[in-house]
Formats: sequence, structure tokens, C-alpha cells
Amino acid sequence: MKALLETKKLSVHYPIIGGLLRRVRSYLRATQEVSLEIHPGEILALVGESGCGKSSFGMACLGLTPATSGKIILNGEEINYKKKNAFNKFRKDFQVIFQDPYLALNPRHTLYEILAEVLVCHSITSSKELNAKIAILLEKVGLNPDQMHRYPHAFSGGQRQRICIARAIALEPKLIICDEIVSALDISVQAQIVQLLLQLKEEYKLALLWISHDLSLVRNISDRVAVMYLGHILEMGECSEIFTNSAHPYTKALLDAIPTLDPSKKPSVLAGEPPAINEEKSSCVFHSRCPKVQEKCKMQSPKLESKATKPNSATHDFACFYPLNKSG
Repeated sequence: MKALLETKKLSVHYPIIGGLLRRVRSYLRATQEVSLEIHPGEILALVGESGCGKSSFGMACLGLTPATSGKIILNGEEINYKKKNAFNKFRKDFQVIFQDPYLALNPRHTLYEILAEVLVCHSITSSKELNAKIAILLEKVGLNPDQMHRYPHAFSGGQRQRICIARAIALEPKLIICDEIVSALDISVQAQIVQLLLQLKEEYKLALLWISHDLSLVRNISDRVAVMYLGHILEMGECSEIFTNSAHPYTKALLDAIPTLDPSKKPSVLAGEPPAINEEKSSCVFHSRCPKVQEKCKMQSPKLESKATKPNSATHDFACFYPLNKSG
């Protein structure tokens, strides 16, 4: 199947400025040569610890954070955000729902103005039909159309996230980046928001890039999973394969850290410290914390390659010289 979104060696580096003359002293390497694909209608979960570069990758795909190098390809066409009209050309197909619904909405605009701005800027509907279109959007996300002239402060966190979802689907995009969209909400509200988005996914035939650190949620909703550590993809494959036959020690550590009701099961804790992310590395980025580290790991960086961990098992991508359950 042809990829809807494809990135090729996408890197995002933030300059670290210091000294009396405020010069660039080094770079914080948020993502390093990330290559992945998202296919029409699928949910690809991007998981990892906080600060591993998940959100930087998503914002670079949207053009909200400048990419240092690499390519972003949408529907077979490379996006060059440096061109003046690149945003307008691709924005209809490419939307985002941010983590914090309190900061994502303009407090000076009413709900009507927030949604009307999107529809008017992209000439989706005429001014005569704005009210009807906004009413339909609000009904789809479970809000009362009579509330469209209220300001964001009048809504709860879950309702604000529903407004953000309405804004994202207003242009009927093909892909939505969901950046930790339920982490700021109460547990009771999280399930409602996830269920709503899954329903809209089926209705609009959406693909979702689901950025999250909640592996329990990811296991239930995603088609494929990509595991990121310090800006590198260490493992990627079908959701069932990652959760039942993980190959990378870091993935295993993440899975072992999932909360459980079994009091006899103690979460594993990784030893060591992660390396500085402002330095070039010729070694495996995980070697300082890996329980299976060998001398080769300290000298070379493994490539992300498709392999099988067991005889006759499915293949998936992982970057490790000494994977778990290595086939003979």
C-alpha cells in the first residue's frame, strides 16, 4: 500500500546558544534521521519516554518546527515548508490536536470564531452556511450547537479537547497528529475522547499518528508501533508483534514498566544514565543503560533493519546487535 505520509532521515536539531557573544555552541539533537511511513486509515503509535523527541518529530512533519535535514512526503509529493505557499497547499490534508486543550484555544475568541476561522481561511463554506456547518461539527463531537457563542473558559478540559477535535476535522483531512491528547484529562474523560476520535476515524477514513507514552492505551488502539529513544527509532512493527515478541531491550523495559494490579510483579528499573543529546554518537544510543551491552555496542551504531527474532516468526524492524529472543 502506498504511504500517505513518509519521512526520510528526518532530523530536528535545536541550537544551544551561550557565551558573551550569544553564539551557537552546540545542538540539541531532538530527532536523528527518522524514517517511517503512515498508511491511509491506520494508527501508528510513536512511543517513548518524555523528552525522547516524539513531539519534535510530529511538529516537524507539520512544519511548526523547522527540520534540520531529511524529507517529508505527503501523498507522494515532497513538502518544502520553506516555500511561501507550502502550508496552504498541504494544510487541508494534515491537521494536529495538541496536548493541552487550555493553551490550544484562543481565549479571546468564541467557539464560533475559532471554527469559522478555519472554514473561511480555506474557503470550505460560504458565510451564509457557516452557522449550519459549525453546528454539524459540534454535534459530531458531542457538543451542543447552542454553545457556539461561548468562550473557551466556559468549557471543561474534556469539552475543550472536543472543540480541538472539531477544528481538526473541519477540513476533512487525511491525517491527524494526536500529540498526547488525553494526558491532560481526567481518567473518566480520557476514554470518551479516545472513543470519539476512533469513531471519527472510521467516518472520515483518517490516518492517525498517535504520540503517547501510555502503552496500555496504545496496545488497544494502534495498528503499528514505533519506539523512540533519544531521537532514534529503535524498534517498529505491528502492534501485536511489538507487545508479544519485542526484540530491543529498551522496548522490553518500557513494557515491563506498564502498571499492573499484580502486587508480586515489580517494575524493572534501567540502570545507568542516558548520554548527552547534544553530542554526535558513533555507538548505540542505548548502550549506557542496556543490560545486554557488549563491546561492539560501544563502538558501532546498529541500523534499523527488518529481521525475525524467532524461527518462523514475523519480521519487524529493530536496531540492536544482540536482540532478545534472537533466532538461530
